Amino acid sequence: MNVENEIKKLVKEEVIGKLPLENGSVYSRRKGLQPFSVPSIEEYVPIVGEEKMEELQKLAAKLKGVKILEVNSTAVGGGVAEMLYSKVPFLNQLGVEDEWKVMSGRESFYRVTKSIHNLLQGKKGILTPRMMREYYRALKKNADIYAEDYKNYNPDITIVHDPQPLGLARYLKGKNEKWLWRSHIDVEENTLETNPGLWQFITFWADFYDAVVFSSAHYVVGCWPLQKYIIPPFIDPLSTKNKELSVNEIAGVLGKYGIDSRIPLLVQISRFDPWKGIDTSVKAYKIVKREMNCQLVVAGGMALDDPEGEMTYNRICDEAKGDSDIHVIKLPEDVQVSALEVNALQRAARVILQPSIKEGFGLVIAEAMWKGKPVITREVGAISLQVRGGETGFFITSAKKAAKKIIRLLENPRMAKSVGGKAHNYIREHFLMPDRVADYLRIFNYFTNGELDRDAIISYHPWFKLSKREVRYCYPKGE
Repeated sequence: MNVENEIKKLVKEEVIGKLPLENGSVYSRRKGLQPFSVPSIEEYVPIVGEEKMEELQKLAAKLKGVKILEVNSTAVGGGVAEMLYSKVPFLNQLGVEDEWKVMSGRESFYRVTKSIHNLLQGKKGILTPRMMREYYRALKKNADIYAEDYKNYNPDITIVHDPQPLGLARYLKGKNEKWLWRSHIDVEENTLETNPGLWQFITFWADFYDAVVFSSAHYVVGCWPLQKYIIPPFIDPLSTKNKELSVNEIAGVLGKYGIDSRIPLLVQISRFDPWKGIDTSVKAYKIVKREMNCQLVVAGGMALDDPEGEMTYNRICDEAKGDSDIHVIKLPEDVQVSALEVNALQRAARVILQPSIKEGFGLVIAEAMWKGKPVITREVGAISLQVRGGETGFFITSAKKAAKKIIRLLENPRMAKSVGGKAHNYIREHFLMPDRVADYLRIFNYFTNGELDRDAIISYHPWFKLSKREVRYCYPKGE
């Protein structure tokens, strides 16, 4: 045993357990706070190709001395945190300084931001004065916490992820600094038109930004007179969640949860969230179970910014009572342990289920496709950018139709393998971290070395056609 390496590992685990720091920091090279890392740049070359990696390094060289700050609502749970755990250290390896901070807030604040999230995705309701006051108070408090450290770092570009920290630009943005809002969710443009209070609230905060980044053309909202960029999310192929695992590693996770490797396994990985369609997966499993033996795993973590998680988890546990072949798993809080278990469960699965009702992108789908697994999902949000029906996965509209697809895949392993192989290749071509980080570097380069029209809509991928969604300016009805 290498004693020095073991000591370093223990120190790193202790630091991770104390994150974020009081000032919100999760990762900061200048402070020596680098509790997680990614493999060397060279290790990505066999996966994405030497030419792409060379281009990536050339882009990074143009940004020497540029400082980036990423801000989101939580370091645990959800696709945003998942990407930042790889993106931030990866950019630092490339020589572009990138720091990461997260917000702090009471449960009442996260209930408000969850409501905002739901309203933006089309749920009926209004944004009340009480909710807005709670949001203002929390944002001002976080801005005060960040202020001194933010001033000391003095970032050139700040990227704010999703609505929770959106208001920070008003309090922290300095002269000549650029702020980007990275919207990961499926914003319903019609909702903004018919909900004047919500439209005015979001527009007020968005007005302090220089650009907004969407996941796809489907999401582009013309309401905001900002530069608009399209960059899809990504997976890190060498992360703990996506790297190759040994047979023993997979068996160890299955054994921990009492899962029989001899019985076909259906798996859904997601937050315990009403939008994730977990009920559909349970119903589909029960229909399949009448015809053939199988097991269902529903596994997820509790995102700190989602107060609805515990209620959804308890409801799913109630639905699973009396059936020992339904495994409802609350994943460990340790990020790396959780990632390893997700990896093992997905690799053990015969079929992956993700029948979300609403979805920002569905990063877990890309993760499953990377592992060569057939995915059954709904055609919502940006899922259709990953899944091409009948080719790289399957779309369904009900539990009954999902069950038919599951039975077909379990009875035809060659077909399942073929679909999974195409899915893997599709993710390799479009949704790996080095390619999408290059897109961000191009944005940074525009901001630091050039100018673009504020109404520009820029995509680095020719197949993100704007015809998928009409892009227009929208105003509340009556104005």
